[in-house]
Amino acid sequence: MGATDRWTVDFYDMVEAVPSDLLEEFLWFGDLHERTARNGARHGTPILNSPTGHADPRINLFFRTGSMAGASVKTMRRYAYSLAVWLTFLHVFGRKWDEATPGDVEAYKDWRITDARNDERVKGTSFDTDRAALNCFYTWAGPRYRTINPVPSVPRQAHAPAKPSGPVDQDGKPLARNGRDPLRPAGSRRRQVKWLLLSGYEQWRNIGLRGYGFDGLRRPGWRGYNEDRDVAFTDGLYGTGLRLQEWASILDVELPFGAKGRYLKAWLAAACIKGSPDEGRYYRIPRRVLMDSMASYMDEVEGSRTEVIRRAQRAGRYDRLPGLRIVTGYSARTRELHIESASGGSVPQSLDVLGPDERLRLFRRTPNGLEPLAVWLSHDGLPKKVGGWEDTFRDANERIADLWADLSAEELTPEQRERRRSQCPVWARAHMLRHSFALRWYLVLSMVWQPHLDGYTDEQLKDLRDQFGDVWYALSILMGHSHPDTTRDHYLAPFTGLHVDYLMALLDEDEQTALEALVRTAVAATGVVLTAAEATR
Repeated sequence: MGATDRWTVDFYDMVEAVPSDLLEEFLWFGDLHERTARNGARHGTPILNSPTGHADPRINLFFRTGSMAGASVKTMRRYAYSLAVWLTFLHVFGRKWDEATPGDVEAYKDWRITDARNDERVKGTSFDTDRAALNCFYTWAGPRYRTINPVPSVPRQAHAPAKPSGPVDQDGKPLARNGRDPLRPAGSRRRQVKWLLLSGYEQWRNIGLRGYGFDGLRRPGWRGYNEDRDVAFTDGLYGTGLRLQEWASILDVELPFGAKGRYLKAWLAAACIKGSPDEGRYYRIPRRVLMDSMASYMDEVEGSRTEVIRRAQRAGRYDRLPGLRIVTGYSARTRELHIESASGGSVPQSLDVLGPDERLRLFRRTPNGLEPLAVWLSHDGLPKKVGGWEDTFRDANERIADLWADLSAEELTPEQRERRRSQCPVWARAHMLRHSFALRWYLVLSMVWQPHLDGYTDEQLKDLRDQFGDVWYALSILMGHSHPDTTRDHYLAPFTGLHVDYLMALLDEDEQTALEALVRTAVAATGVVLTAAEATR
């Protein structure tokens, strides 16, 4: 299938300046960004185009109204690409989206997962996203355009009971007897928890982001333009346990430079947290991450962040950006920015209500010109978009896989080389770093009070739980989960079967010192004489 036979996806970009030649050509159209906002779109809203190059306004309205209007940019992107693949599938067979039947969806499932003629087959977990996207779209489109929802979310039985007697879905419709959605692939799993030991993470970072080889030496010709930025970002993910969007959205005023302690407390704004809760939360940044990796990247003399800002200022790039909000001050006590108002003066704005998209447009005036508050910047000096970090991980994995193939003692054919690349044992995804954070702290919290501590009575263990909290409750706070059951549901099975020696290999010297201190505190609280060495046997 050629590129011209596919539906394509574009996205509204409310940060990029409109080219001057387009402004002149479409002067009659008015301000493009203002018109877009009036139309219900925002930064990151998808636009789907048919193979003929035309857009179906009914489909694109889906992303500007209803539940999708308030969805995260990441969710919109995933659903947009899922819809594009589905629409392409229908296009090949001459079907329209509003004429699709449950049989079409079943055929689509077979083509996506098992059809040998499809060179782009996916796993069941990936098809879960397709299924959710189609169901959401047709549920929205049904009453609006009088179409049926072809997604078979309930079993098709000739004699269905008048009232559901078993499990039901969110609309009150009966699920299959075993509680599964019949369209959900049998081999799909809801969770895949993967993690990296500290040594494994450092190897991935050094080879993929810092230009080293498997021999520990710098590769000849390496030019790491954004090396300090990428290292600071991934060190932060590994050290804080934040989600990709959360860590990618921080502002420079939110970093606790100057604070004391081994794990420095910082505030994560509510609007940047998954699900956008009513309140933000505290998280911890390891001191070595903030004062080494982050400080190096943000250094006012040698850091690459300052370099790209100065380059953008000299080019006048910031002056041409639309919709900028100029910050005149910040109150750390109230966590409020003071932003210039159109009527003059400034108005306070809580950081908790500023989402990832809005933060891309926050700037301050300096003697050198405008300067972004966003911490993470692209090579052109503009705030780096969240989706760009997936490219950073992908490129690092590609570099490592290439080096792994180069280590072969034999001359490889293209097929053999690709096979060897796919077998590379060193790779990472952003969420793996969050899983690794969870595993490290599961170890620390478990060592404080779980029955691995020989000599504790049941009563003393109860005292420890009362004083320090259940391990899953404490871990849920660190992970930012709303309930301990969420944390336990994700990590109980993968973590509890691991050997203590394996878990200890996750910790660096600072974390081992912290663990020993916690154990000593726990021992003092109960009066049991027990050394840290005994506690970790």
